[in-house]
Amino acid sequence: MFDNLSERLERSFKILKGEGKITEINVAETLKDVRKALLDADVNYKVAKNFTDTVKEKALGQNVLTAVKPSQLMVKIVHDELTQLMGGETAEINIDSRPAVILMSGLQGSGKTTFSGKLARMLKTKKNRKPLLVACDVYRPAAIEQLRVLAEQIEVPMYCELDSKNPVEIAQHAIQEAKAKGYDLVIVDTAGRLAVDEQMMNEIAAIKEAINPNEILFVVDSMTGQDAVNTAKEFNERLDFNGVVLTKLDGDTRGGAALSIRSVVNKPIKFVGTGEKLEAIDQFHPARMADRILGMGDIVSLVERAQEQYDEEEAKRLQKKIAKNQFDFNDFLSQIAQIKKMGNLKDLASMIPGVGKAIKDIDIDDNAFKSIEAIIYSMTPAERSNPELLNGSRRTRIAKGSGTTIQEVNRLLKQFDQTRKMMKMVTSSKMGKMMPKMKR
Repeated sequence: MFDNLSERLERSFKILKGEGKITEINVAETLKDVRKALLDADVNYKVAKNFTDTVKEKALGQNVLTAVKPSQLMVKIVHDELTQLMGGETAEINIDSRPAVILMSGLQGSGKTTFSGKLARMLKTKKNRKPLLVACDVYRPAAIEQLRVLAEQIEVPMYCELDSKNPVEIAQHAIQEAKAKGYDLVIVDTAGRLAVDEQMMNEIAAIKEAINPNEILFVVDSMTGQDAVNTAKEFNERLDFNGVVLTKLDGDTRGGAALSIRSVVNKPIKFVGTGEKLEAIDQFHPARMADRILGMGDIVSLVERAQEQYDEEEAKRLQKKIAKNQFDFNDFLSQIAQIKKMGNLKDLASMIPGVGKAIKDIDIDDNAFKSIEAIIYSMTPAERSNPELLNGSRRTRIAKGSGTTIQEVNRLLKQFDQTRKMMKMVTSSKMGKMMPKMKR
C-alpha cells in the first residue's frame, strides 16, 4: 500500500540528513523532491503545490530544538499535513435512525456490490445492527446474483424484485419491508455505468429524492488515481454525497486518490477496502494512514484487527491447554484461521513499524500457510491431538499425503515443538507472577 510514494518520500527527507539547521535552500530542495513524489503518485497538481507550500511555510517558521534533527522535524510537519490533507479527524457514518438508510453510488466495477456486503457484515458484527441488503441494479442480473451470494455468506437478508425495472420503487418497497420486519439498517446497492452519463445520474438522483437516505457513499477504485477524483467531483455535484469509500487500497502503490479526493470534493474518506475477503474493510483514519505512508507502521489498526478475532472463552481454554502442555495441531490450525481472518498477510506485516520497508520486495502470498495446513490435514485425528505419535513412518506417510517433503514435515514439527515450549514458558511465568498476589 503506497509503497512507491513511501519510498520516494523517504529519499526526499535524506536531503536534510546531516544538515545542522533548516534553511530556505535545503527546505526548497527537499520540498521540490516531495512535490515530484506526490505528482508521480498521481496526486492532483494543485493539491501537491498547496501541500508543499504549507509545509515550507511551517518548516521555515519553526525554531529547531537542538535535540531534534531537521530531517526529523520535516517528517513531523509532513506527517501532520498529510493527516490534514486526508481529512484530519476520523469521519463516522451516520446510522442513528431506525431504519438507517445507506445509498451506494459509483461507476460499474468500482466495487459497490462487494462493499455493500462488507459494510453490512461490519455493522452487523460491530454495531449489532440488523441489515437488509437491497438490489437496485435492474440492468445486470449478475449484480443481483452477486449480492444474493454475499447476503448468504454473511447471513443477512436481501430484498429484490426480479419483475420490476423501476429502482426507485424497489428502494421504497425495501424500506417498507425493513420497517415491517424490524430491520434497522437498509443498504441500497445501485446500478453503475462504465462512464458517468446523464441517465445514470438522473436515476440515482431520483432514488435519493424518494428515500431520503441518512448516508450517501461514493464508492471508487483507488487504483484509478486522478480518474477517481474527477469521477467523485461529478457525482458530488449531482448527489452531494456524505463520504467516500476507496476500494482496492491494498493494491494502490501510488496513493493519488487517497491524497487528493478530500481536497477536491471536500468530503471525507469514510472506509477503505483492503482485499477481497469480506473482513477486508477498515474505517479510514487519516493520522494512521499518514503513519503508514511515512513508513511508521500502524500498530493501532493491527491491534484492532486482532481484537476483532479475539474470543475470550477460546483464549481461556487455550491457556489451560498450554499450561498442561496439551497444545496440539488442532489448536495450531485454529490460530492460523484467526490470523488469516485478519486480512492480507503482507498488509498486516507492514503495520508493524519498520517491517514495511524490510518486506517491500518480498512476496508474501495469502497462501503462505497452505503447505502447513496440508501437512496438518494429512494427519489422522489422533496424530493431531497427540503430536508425540508422529514417528518416522507416520511422517513419511504425511509427507506423501500432503504433497510435501519429509524435510518440510520435520521442519514444521520442530517449529511446533519450539512454539509449544515457548508458550508454556510464557504461561508458567505469568502464573508465577500471579501466585504471590493470590496468596495475599
